[in-house]
Amino acid sequence: MTKYWMVGFGGFLGSIARFWVGSYITHRTGARFPYGTFVINISGSFLIGLIVTLLAERSRWSPNLLYLIPIGFIGAYTTFSTFELEAFRGVRSGYAFLALLYVILSVLVGYLAVWLGVVTGKTLA
Repeated sequence: MTKYWMVGFGGFLGSIARFWVGSYITHRTGARFPYGTFVINISGSFLIGLIVTLLAERSRWSPNLLYLIPIGFIGAYTTFSTFELEAFRGVRSGYAFLALLYVILSVLVGYLAVWLGVVTGKTLA
């Protein structure tokens, strides 16, 4: 039962972090390009690479952290479904180039962020 509480608590914190970060960035940069979601997806990609690597390399940490952080917190923090909706809306609004740029950058930079997270995790472990 503990794992469900860990996922739920992590999800609670992750969704609040997502709302705050997304709102803050959108307020600062505007809404024409979905910078908030982009930053959330990239930072979430880095974090999941880092945390999963650290948890795997340092076995003395509680297995409950796997439920709390990558599944609960990062799962609620990242916004892939929002990413897809924003790309769709960009195309529908006549900003096909920006929508395509957003998709390409999110996938490529997100992959790079996961890789950097893994490398950083291995270095710290």
